[in-house]
Amino acid sequence: MSHTQYEGCIEACNKCVTLCEHCAASCLHEQDIKMMVRCIELDRDCADICSLAAQLMSRGSAYSAKICALCAEICQACGDECAKHKMEHCQQCAKACHKCAEECRKMAKK
Repeated sequence: MSHTQYEGCIEACNKCVTLCEHCAASCLHEQDIKMMVRCIELDRDCADICSLAAQLMSRGSAYSAKICALCAEICQACGDECAKHKMEHCQQCAKACHKCAEECRKMAKK
């Protein structure tokens, strides 16, 4: 299968990687870092699974749909956690995560 059919999902995953990495790095500089631990953990997990999902879709892997289903679950959890925090980096990350979760759910159903 050609990767071009997954272009929207790949783009959403790559954007999510960037914003999750930025969010995790920014959270490390917040005043109450203990409050941000779960956010940082999920940011890191989300960035890693999104990167893997984008790579597998790009190469047309037979495992893309299964990885995207898991990616959607992790993105949803990360987005939900980030949405709890008022910082702009968390709010931007939450939006990217929720968008990526939506794209990955669509891709996993194909």
